[in-house]
This record gives sequence, structure tokens and C-alpha cells, in this order.
Amino acid sequence: MFDPRQYAAGVPHDRYRALRDQHPVAWQGEPQVLDWPAGPGFWAVTRHADVVRVLKDSVTYSSHLGATQIRDPDPDDLPFIRRMMLNQDPPGHGRLRRLVSRAFTPRRVERFESLARDRARSLLDAATDRARDGIGDRRGDGTCDLVRDVTDDYALLNLSDLLGVPESDRGLLLRWTQRVIGYQDPDEGGELLRGADGKPLNPRSPAMLRDMFGYAQDLAAHKRRVPADDVMTTLATDPELTAPELEMFFFLLTVAGNDTVRSAAPGGLLALMEHPDEYRRLREGEVPVSTAVDELLRWHPPVLTFRRTATRDTVLGGRSVRAGDKVVVFHASANHDERVFANPHRLDLSRSPNPHVSFGEGPHVCLGAHFARLQLRVLYEEFRTLKAGPLELAGPPRRLVSNFINGLKSVPVRVPVRTPRAR
Repeated sequence: MFDPRQYAAGVPHDRYRALRDQHPVAWQGEPQVLDWPAGPGFWAVTRHADVVRVLKDSVTYSSHLGATQIRDPDPDDLPFIRRMMLNQDPPGHGRLRRLVSRAFTPRRVERFESLARDRARSLLDAATDRARDGIGDRRGDGTCDLVRDVTDDYALLNLSDLLGVPESDRGLLLRWTQRVIGYQDPDEGGELLRGADGKPLNPRSPAMLRDMFGYAQDLAAHKRRVPADDVMTTLATDPELTAPELEMFFFLLTVAGNDTVRSAAPGGLLALMEHPDEYRRLREGEVPVSTAVDELLRWHPPVLTFRRTATRDTVLGGRSVRAGDKVVVFHASANHDERVFANPHRLDLSRSPNPHVSFGEGPHVCLGAHFARLQLRVLYEEFRTLKAGPLELAGPPRRLVSNFINGLKSVPVRVPVRTPRAR
């Protein structure tokens, strides 16, 4: 389950089911792939109950020991990587989470609903209008790309507004996200940057993040001089937050905050078009959009895997896990576990209850889940009443080469003849 290239063909649900049924905690090799060195291997955790157990038990399964990516970081980089909230355990993790929660308040997020709705509507309408009119489409066949023309900008601009990033600098956020998240994919990360020894440079290493951190400090200094009602102003003026902690928060919010919606949004839209009966139910108002959001998140979780490191010898899923072993949870597998979800391979927008783990569980449950759900709900509401009418896939989607992010690089759609917009 390690090779990131297999995920470009789709989430391997047949393999997940075989593991859930026969080897719910299975040892996986970690061979050299895409010029990245081989690793020692890890335990793949695929059943829902075991995934939740690992994510909730930070005493036994640490985020801090080896960080949260499958591949081991360079030992010299590990102390730096451990400074991020994502890579800490309680109680230090709780302190940082409380600090950033002061900025990431529901009240502040709710203010963005009207802005997000206008943005979703304008992006969808502009993309479908251009496609229908043949503008910017070399083939003139009435198609557009929902990722390029809608969801990338939607996620990026919403996050930029929340953080308080000036409009002129917003392209930087996408560039940093692609470099950190898409480093396994040549289309996203570009050519691998290498050190003097010829080995690939970890995109989360201090050297690779120097430009982002420098920008974070410049932006914080600006917010202290010219405060505004945004997250960076709150963080920059918090006396309890150190400069290194502010840098790490900016990194986490920029990358995780952007890519959660950037991955989930096109995945949800793709699922609707691949299931026309459910798409119709959404358009005709047969299911609440808020309920549909959770089913679409279950179906297409933005994150595929997270790693923990065992702090002590234990038993998980009937297997003996030794202290120091890597333990990796597979979110998409847990979300399709027949032991928890009836007919898990059927998209059911009215599914309730829906205990998916797409935003994690336990102390590290996604801090921005409320903001992400708001954005997705608004986008699907506008997609439901699109003035161009229901869209159809115009070709196969292109998926990200990654064993971490469940990303889509392209979702081509065909736009029908204009119909009146329902309201």
C-alpha cells in the first residue's frame, strides 16, 4: 500500500477490503520509490475501530516520535519538524491548539459564508460560461476543468481571506502547497531539489521552508503595524506565541488549510457526477446539503494516511507491535469498513449516522473542520443550482501521485445548454 504511484489510478479499495478482511493490521514494505530511499516498513491499519483506537491513544501511538508522514524524516530535520502542532503529543499539543483556536473561532469563520458563496457562484458561472462560449477552450467543445477553473481558486482565495494574505501574494500559498503536498508528483512538485549529496531534499526541511517562514515573519510584522480582523493578526499579536511557533502555524494553516478543501471539493463534485441518481437527489432537494457533505467526505477523504510511532510494545488487531514501529492509519479504508457502514461502496447522500474519520479522531481531529465543512456546503449548494444546469464528465479525472493526499489534478466536465438558474 506504500507506492504513491498506484493512487494515481484511484484509491485501491479492493486491496483495502482484502486487508480489512484478512490482515487488518498488516506489515508493509517501504521500497525505494521515485528516487526516495527505502524505509524500514510499517504497520498498515485498515479497519475503522483500529484506526479510531490509534488516533485516540496518543500515549501508545505518538505523533511526536517520528512525526506523521510515512517516510522517516532526515534525523537532522526531526527536531525542527517536531515543532509543528501536527507532530506533537499532549500536553504540548494541547497548548498550541488552544493558542491557535483563539484565532480560528467559529464566529470568524461564519463571517466568510457570504463571501464564500459569492466566490463559489462566480467561479462556477465564469467557468461554465467560458466553456459554453468556447473562450479559452482550444477544442471549442464546451468543456472546462473544475480543478483548474474552480476548486483550486476557491480553496486558495477563501484561506487567503481568513489568514489575511494580501491579494498580490496569494499565488505564493498555492506554490508552497504544491511543493509540500505534491512533492511525489512531477506535475505538482516539479523536479526534485537535491542536496550536495545528490539526495532529494525533504520539502518539510528547514532549507525548503526558509522562504515561507521569512514571508510569515514579514506578514506578522505588517499585521502588528496594520492590524485587521484576520487569523494572522490574532497570531502575530498573541504574547504567548513565539516567533518559531508562529512560523509553524503559518506553515500548517497554509498547507493543511488549503489542501483539505482543495482535495475534498473536486472529489465531492466528481462523486456527484459519477452517481447521477444521487446528483439528482441533491439538485431536487431530497437530501440536506449538510448531510451530503459528510457522505462526500466519507467517499473522498482529503487525506489518505497518517503515521504514528508506537511508544511501547502493544497488540493491535491481533498483531504484536513493537516500540518504535511505524503505525499508519488508512482513512479511506476505515471509511469503507463494512463493520461500520452499511453498503459502504454505495454513495448515499442521506447516510446517517456517518462516523467517517476524514477529519481524524482524538486530540488531532482537524482544527479547521468547521471552516472546511462550511466551504464544502456552500460550494455544493451553488453546484446544485448551477445556472448552466447539471454537468457531465467529459473524460477521466487525473489524480495526484501521493500516498498522503487524495488529490485530483483535473476533472474535465462538459457544460450543457444554458438553463435558468433555480433559486
